Amino acid sequence: MQKVLIILILCCIVFSCKENQAQTIESQSQGTPFVWEGANLYFLLTDRFNNGDPSNDVNFDRTKQTGKLRGFEGGDIKGITQKIKDGYFTSLGINAIWMTPIVEQIHGGTDEGTGVTYGFHGYWTKDWTNIDPNYGTKEDLHELVKEAHTKGIRIVLDAVINHTGPVTEKDTVWPEEWVRTGPQCTYDNYENTISCTLVKNLPDIRTESNANVELPPQLVEKWKAEGRYEQEVKELNEFFKRTGHPRAPRFYIMKWLTDYITEFGIDGYRVDTVKHTEEYVWEEFRTECNYAFSEFKKHNSDKVLDDNSFYLVGEVYNYGISSGQFFDFGDKKVNYFEPESFNSLINFEFKWNSKEQDYESLFKRYSDLLRGSLKGFGTVNYLSSHDDGSPFDASREKPLETANKLLLAPGTSQVYYGDESARSLIVEGTVGDATLRSFMNWDFVENNNTTQEVLSHWQKLGRFRANHPAIGVGTHQMITQSPYVFYRSYQKDNYKDIVVIGLGLHKGGKSIDVSKIFADGDIIYDAYSEKTSEVANGRVIIDSEFEVVLLEKK
Repeated sequence: MQKVLIILILCCIVFSCKENQAQTIESQSQGTPFVWEGANLYFLLTDRFNNGDPSNDVNFDRTKQTGKLRGFEGGDIKGITQKIKDGYFTSLGINAIWMTPIVEQIHGGTDEGTGVTYGFHGYWTKDWTNIDPNYGTKEDLHELVKEAHTKGIRIVLDAVINHTGPVTEKDTVWPEEWVRTGPQCTYDNYENTISCTLVKNLPDIRTESNANVELPPQLVEKWKAEGRYEQEVKELNEFFKRTGHPRAPRFYIMKWLTDYITEFGIDGYRVDTVKHTEEYVWEEFRTECNYAFSEFKKHNSDKVLDDNSFYLVGEVYNYGISSGQFFDFGDKKVNYFEPESFNSLINFEFKWNSKEQDYESLFKRYSDLLRGSLKGFGTVNYLSSHDDGSPFDASREKPLETANKLLLAPGTSQVYYGDESARSLIVEGTVGDATLRSFMNWDFVENNNTTQEVLSHWQKLGRFRANHPAIGVGTHQMITQSPYVFYRSYQKDNYKDIVVIGLGLHKGGKSIDVSKIFADGDIIYDAYSEKTSEVANGRVIIDSEFEVVLLEKK
């Protein structure tokens, strides 16, 4: 059955009429299947997106003067929830949000030549069982997941298994049976990538160990002071009894991470530093995640969004889609997809492909790879991120092209917070990746006309993508090279989706060949200009001031 959708793109920009707009788009998505491999995923640093509760900005006396953009700046879970409620993500066509880790971070700061740095980014864990108060509370996370799910948005948290936070004057090293503190990785082969520390002063979890270990004394002391030691131990005993796993370091951490699935109903994990851990660890993690997700669904049937399995996307640094299912260490190739581990891997190649290839070369290449060597799996494409010092457009001179290539490419699109508002990635006075991590530029979003025009383009493409799985997971076929027009088609069971997209068209009247896609007499809607036309002699005419058309059958 041909899918029928009417996309109403309101004339209001950004915030005016946002509540009605969000409700309209929400209603349109009903009946549209959600497919992780074609999702529109928004990635944000929890501390840098939106400050919803200024009262939690300072904790654990983290008050030292830091290097530029290397301290906590106030972003929190409530701030994200606020934007979910406001319809900001819905207006962007976002159907999944990936947040940096929210677990409790080290209390002290480090200084490795960049100025004092606190764990604002979330990757320096002190206690996996607790949410850092700078980010919020468990109640805050419950509300975020509830509000996101109400709008059809999935929540992906960030999992770190292979290391603790650095050692500071406030944070002691974990016991030797838990972590190694050397040697530092040289990355020249498999062994020198996994049995070592990523960088100086980042204790590496002994994920290879199957030895039974006791809880770190600093956690025991902490939990007793917080009045929850007995409960934590009780839950650990139950976990190890159920699973039969040895009380090895990695299984403690898996228990703590999967608790966020059973307690809060999160939908997925983005897994950090995958290649720095033995590959069998991820098979074990997948098993525990699947069990936790099934338990949540069993006990919360009213909160189940669909029958999708738990989502795992891995960060295998420098993996590229052209490698298919394998990552090459030089002396060993590892498949992180099979046996069953990850649904998708982050694609570090996409930014280079986008620089080197035109639209058709890029889109066809990705469609062929995802229907070939990666069939049944996915890729997560990005053009900027929190730790990639070579983004596609660091100076933000090509925000529209960025949107076109990212949001219209086959695969999952990862929108990094501020891509849609051309947030600056070059910040004077910063050192290293801090330049990529400025606070979200809400002032520009609300008050700058140029930013609002850029945002409007991202919103139109994003909503069209969210409403049409064919864009991310469908078959790609060019219709005409000049003007550049292509279609995407997707069918699963009784659901069928087909769209026609044109880029770089001339302004004014545009006569587009749709004879292979639509029949004479079909009424076609252009979701970009909000104009409607009837197919005649195999063509549809759209008269608009825009160079883009997003066509669907009305």
